[in-house]
Amino acid sequence: MLLNLPRVHPLLSLCGGYALLMLFNPVRRALLDGFRDTYNRLIFDNTTGKHWDEMTDAERVASAKNPRHVVFDGATVTRAVPGVLQVGTPILRITSPGVIAGTYAVGTAAFGQPLGSPGTIGQIVFGLDAADAAGPSTTDGCSPFTNAAAVAGKIALVDRGACGFVVKVKNAQNAGAIAAIIADNVAGSPPSGLGGTDATITIPAVRVTRSDGDTIKGQLAAGVIAMLGLDLGTRAGTELGRALLFTPDPIQPGSSVSHWDTVATPNQLMEPSFNGDLTHSVKPPEDLTLPLLRDIGWFADADLDLVDDAVDECPGSDLRATVFVGRENTGVANAFFANGCTIADLIANIRAGAKNHGGFVSGVAHLLNSLEKAGIISGKDKGIIQSAAARSKA
Repeated sequence: MLLNLPRVHPLLSLCGGYALLMLFNPVRRALLDGFRDTYNRLIFDNTTGKHWDEMTDAERVASAKNPRHVVFDGATVTRAVPGVLQVGTPILRITSPGVIAGTYAVGTAAFGQPLGSPGTIGQIVFGLDAADAAGPSTTDGCSPFTNAAAVAGKIALVDRGACGFVVKVKNAQNAGAIAAIIADNVAGSPPSGLGGTDATITIPAVRVTRSDGDTIKGQLAAGVIAMLGLDLGTRAGTELGRALLFTPDPIQPGSSVSHWDTVATPNQLMEPSFNGDLTHSVKPPEDLTLPLLRDIGWFADADLDLVDDAVDECPGSDLRATVFVGRENTGVANAFFANGCTIADLIANIRAGAKNHGGFVSGVAHLLNSLEKAGIISGKDKGIIQSAAARSKA
């Protein structure tokens, strides 16, 4: 059977991590000249229940900033997810008061105690400090807490800004807090992580969006009880079993949709930026890059014959347009088969396995009879190649 050539694939570029360039520009709000590419056919929005190639431009723009609800729907990646991404998505789960009860997305810290299960449970209270040179607000956590007695044994909430994350969390820890939450001071979702290094910090810490922070602050007087930990019902970086794409609000040109979501654990090569825990592997069980490339039609192909090396029966194909027997050009079209072999490859394989010249000529004759019977070559073509084989030196 002759090989059908695949469609043109999206380009792969290196920018921080790996990213796929699409034919949709979320900033310009349109497909490039109306074309739909292989990648956006596999982008699925769990909120709308639509793939991107089924959406209008306006729907795609909205989907591009629908945090943690847009997934890559490729079968190869989905099969690989259980062997790559870890069970346990970081969350903040509020149990009371009922008016704000629910699960909230968090960004995790690069320092302190990692989130676990069943997690850290306690009441959320404001961590208050002096408005001074370290930080102009009484809720920025940049100075030692003035309400340490109220914070002790509870989860401290402070605002982002004025000083580093490790300073805020260390002050919370010094006041006796069992965990810390930092509320963002700018709009955006999902919440980013908390960078920094301090080996003396031993409590868990997370970041929430400004909107979620405002929601929590509005109910502190009623007594907010929450759990910081892992949702063991999902894998970090997935929704409904499929790998999440990076779809922050607002859109981040060059990163949105073309990368995996930053919540993925372990960190993946195809995230918006490199992470220190990356390995050199691009395949399971470390990484999802190779499965994604296979889903969009890319694969390892040493001889560039468009057949995956994993199934290529002739990994060093003779791809010349016509059949050569030795150095002789027969002028017969060199048909290419779905198993990665050409007529010239099959003849070369016969030559390599023949014990003598007679065996080679006989083997070629059997091959040519089969090709003629299949309608791949004509009787004339068969005669030309057979004569070239007879003249060749085995």
